[in-house]
Amino acid sequence: MATDSTTGDGANGGGSSFVFPRYEQTFPELTPQEIARMRRFGEPRTYASGETLFETGKVGPGMFVILSGHVAITQRDGLGRVTPVIDQGPGQFLAEIGQLSGRVALVDGHAEGDVETLLIAPEQLRALLVAEADLGERIMRALILRRVSLIQGGVGGPVLIGAHTLGEMARLQNFLGRNGQPYHVLDPATDKDAADLVARYATSRADLPLVIVPDGRVLRNPTESAIAHAIGMIGGEDHDKLYDVAVVGSGPAGLATAVYAASEGLSVAVFDARAFGGQAGASARIENYLGFPTGISGMALAGRAYNQAQKFGAQMLIPVSIKSLDCSRSDGALALSTDCGQLMRARSVVVASGARYRRPDIENLAAFEGRGVWYWASPIEARLCADQEVALVGGGNSAGQAAVFLSGHARSVYMVIRGGGLGASMSRYLIERIEATPNIELLFNTEVVGLDGSEEGSLARVRWKSRLGGDETAVDIRNLFLFVGADPATDWLDGCGVMVDRGGFVVTGAQCGKEGRPASALETSVPGVFAVGDVRSGSVKRVGGAIGEGAQVVAALHGFLEDATKPAL
Repeated sequence: MATDSTTGDGANGGGSSFVFPRYEQTFPELTPQEIARMRRFGEPRTYASGETLFETGKVGPGMFVILSGHVAITQRDGLGRVTPVIDQGPGQFLAEIGQLSGRVALVDGHAEGDVETLLIAPEQLRALLVAEADLGERIMRALILRRVSLIQGGVGGPVLIGAHTLGEMARLQNFLGRNGQPYHVLDPATDKDAADLVARYATSRADLPLVIVPDGRVLRNPTESAIAHAIGMIGGEDHDKLYDVAVVGSGPAGLATAVYAASEGLSVAVFDARAFGGQAGASARIENYLGFPTGISGMALAGRAYNQAQKFGAQMLIPVSIKSLDCSRSDGALALSTDCGQLMRARSVVVASGARYRRPDIENLAAFEGRGVWYWASPIEARLCADQEVALVGGGNSAGQAAVFLSGHARSVYMVIRGGGLGASMSRYLIERIEATPNIELLFNTEVVGLDGSEEGSLARVRWKSRLGGDETAVDIRNLFLFVGADPATDWLDGCGVMVDRGGFVVTGAQCGKEGRPASALETSVPGVFAVGDVRSGSVKRVGGAIGEGAQVVAALHGFLEDATKPAL
């Protein structure tokens, strides 16, 4: 995987048709002394003129440091169109954040004349970042900025073809965006190539959007799992490996567990059914998290933790859903069954699966999910709401953050709240901000009762009713946001013996009634299975608390793993 680009203000790289912001940080030049320190982590590789160093859609071999010659970086979009990105020369390195974990390349790299390089494989690249702190910081910053440039510039990744008003387009854009994957969008109404592909491959509206992956394959309205396999997000897992820790869920608690466990030398695999960050990752702005006085988006906070976990060697398996956990230890390990039909083995498991969005009892709700009904509010959905009236259901912090965010895009936001006020479930700073926002209208003691659609099958009208009596009110609204809480995602633990409370949350600590050894505060009723974050009974349901538990559980993991390896007396 190689360097990348974006448009915008900034310095222009030599031979590039793109303009880069923060060019010097994105493409730093290494000194001879720095290259000499890096040699112990790599091996020399030479390439003849025109030879390929890496290719879009194929697993990259690692990071290349150019010792002599030049390498041309180009973009190939799956439609046969090739665009020059940048030329790189001696003292520069070719990689982006995906090479920390050996992911597929997002651009092509070809030798211009004979080229001599130092190739540093992913495992050695991670070792370099840790061993050479100052140099590693510069490299890590560049790797992250390059991926950011890919995303912002629409360079690399799949092409999504469909109208921007199509709910399925928002679904796929949100999935790719939440996972830090670049993509670009073509509207068949304005792009002839896109229109020709729709005429050829889409026999009905159900086939849209089309997704063109870099190798030219055409996917018709694919699932998240299908597109993930097609672009190399998943598919190269080592199913025979025995991990020290399997973390199920990559919200704040799961990511914190991964960072601390991997940084302390444990082998870690992280699973998530959809995207890293969990519900917190969908938050437009978190303003009460320690150390960020101006606030930070949930996606930015989660993205930093995701990259940090990869830096220390955690294997991120997203999107991979865990269907069941076998605690019998028939071969000495816990076994996790994935939605792909594979078994992954680990000596210990951390349950960080959080909670699933709650679906209220609303007439026709299922018909409009992804077609005007949303369970998060990202910039993608906000663009769909530009200068429209929207409705939002919920009275907690997530609902408040979303309402404030959407108020900056929508003409007005109806905030529908079952109770008679906000004080019971929302932070004071959010209440004050909502009350000061003129285009947010609060509807207390009210609930949404039904939805109606347009001829195209999208949401067109929302009906709500006062819980104190009265007739229904119907308002022409095309986008409804639901933030009505969540239920613990613990179905996959059924049959394993893990104790849960009456609400389905995982019970930990002394309540589990273990005998023979002291109970860890975060260990479940099954030895070696721990629980952290929102899924745990009694947790505080805050980002800071989840991160704290993720850090805390690592000490308990070390204790369990050490005990498990001690010979029996």
